[in-house]
Amino acid sequence: MKTLLKGGTVVSGSGLVQADVLMDEGKIQAVEAGIRDEEAEVIDVTGKLLFPGFIDAHTHFDLHVAGTVTADNFETGTKAALSGGTTMIIDFATQYQGETLEKALENWHKKADGNASCDYGFHLAISDWNPSISKELEEIVAGGVTSFKLYMTYDEMYLNDKKIYQVLKRLKEVGGIAGIHCENMGLIEALVEEEKAKGNLSVSTHKKTRPAAVEAEAIGRLLKIAGLADAPVIIVHLSSGEGYQEVKYARERGQEIYLETCPQYLLLNESVYDLPGFEGSKYVISPTIKKEKDSTRLWNALLKNHIQTIATDHCSFTTNQKAAGKEDFTKIPNGMPGVESRPVLIYSFGVLEHNLKLEQMCRVLSENPAKLYGVYPQKGAIAPGSDGDIVVWDPEVQWTMSVENQVANVDYCPFEGTSVKGKAELVFLKGCLAAKDGKVVLEKTGSYVPRKSRMEL
Repeated sequence: MKTLLKGGTVVSGSGLVQADVLMDEGKIQAVEAGIRDEEAEVIDVTGKLLFPGFIDAHTHFDLHVAGTVTADNFETGTKAALSGGTTMIIDFATQYQGETLEKALENWHKKADGNASCDYGFHLAISDWNPSISKELEEIVAGGVTSFKLYMTYDEMYLNDKKIYQVLKRLKEVGGIAGIHCENMGLIEALVEEEKAKGNLSVSTHKKTRPAAVEAEAIGRLLKIAGLADAPVIIVHLSSGEGYQEVKYARERGQEIYLETCPQYLLLNESVYDLPGFEGSKYVISPTIKKEKDSTRLWNALLKNHIQTIATDHCSFTTNQKAAGKEDFTKIPNGMPGVESRPVLIYSFGVLEHNLKLEQMCRVLSENPAKLYGVYPQKGAIAPGSDGDIVVWDPEVQWTMSVENQVANVDYCPFEGTSVKGKAELVFLKGCLAAKDGKVVLEKTGSYVPRKSRMEL
């Protein structure tokens, strides 16, 4: 069935244009003014913004961690994503100790295939590095997984500096790229020991054990390693001004570095950990939410195009799951929801309050992740031949965020009571209407998307 969107404003990373959009057989067929097609269903989108489907390149669905499993699996998580305008997610397939990379991918396909309501891909998180894994990388990249995750903390995932160097060199050889979780594990362990020795076990102690210096040191060290390996890297979920400063130094040295941050680091500050009772546990994440001066620094970097993507690090747990750490903050599962709220938060607080341009919003939420993760122009563009993934955005509607209108499988909303403006009125996935006014109307039609190597941003 052909669909013709008439009268809207098409947003791209390079500008805005008044144009009609014709979709058929899952693809965009034409983008121009005055399209006529008697066979098409015509939808009047006058006054609306048309964005390419948003891409969240950092989610954790159906992840076994901290003695539990994330509240959102691929069924609930992708429905939440779609409801807010995200038409593709890239989740982290985790290689556990002793596994091949192929086995890790197989495990995640079992979780996702047939359950997803938006399109999806996988990064591969490497925990076990050895010559056979190094050899396997070439085949994995050729098969359509071109991005990888390395951790500088967490016992079960940690790679030392030697292994990080070797992975980065090998990825450069095979055309892959790594995103790195940068925190100094030894410092965290030492600070946790100190606080526990003082009897400090409450939620508010979390921020004391992961200050900005913990992230900044790891970023600085990683970038020295990446420089020696002559390899590009992605710093995921950047949370601090200190960490950003390390990136500035390395960029001045000529290094190729891509930055990702998340709405929580732009919009919240560490006072959330001092909320009464156990409320602060809802915001126990790693890296931690930092000081207001850090969010100000991140906004400034974003406005200057120094941050390339905004993702969510959606890793949801219910309040009951969070309660595992009531007597000891280190036992609180780290993570929070966000996959459905990212677009409206960036529109409301980025575009409307911080003067982020619509073109910049398009780049950080769609075009840049599509290019960085090898799916452009199939995704990330409203252009002939691209997938019919389109968000019809109503820029005027005002509403209040609440657990009552949330789709994610979580019993709280981190931004409860926040007034926002703008909404994904219609969301098309491969040319079909998949969500309307925050409600998914077409389930489990998401497809796995093999990816190529990154493009220049």
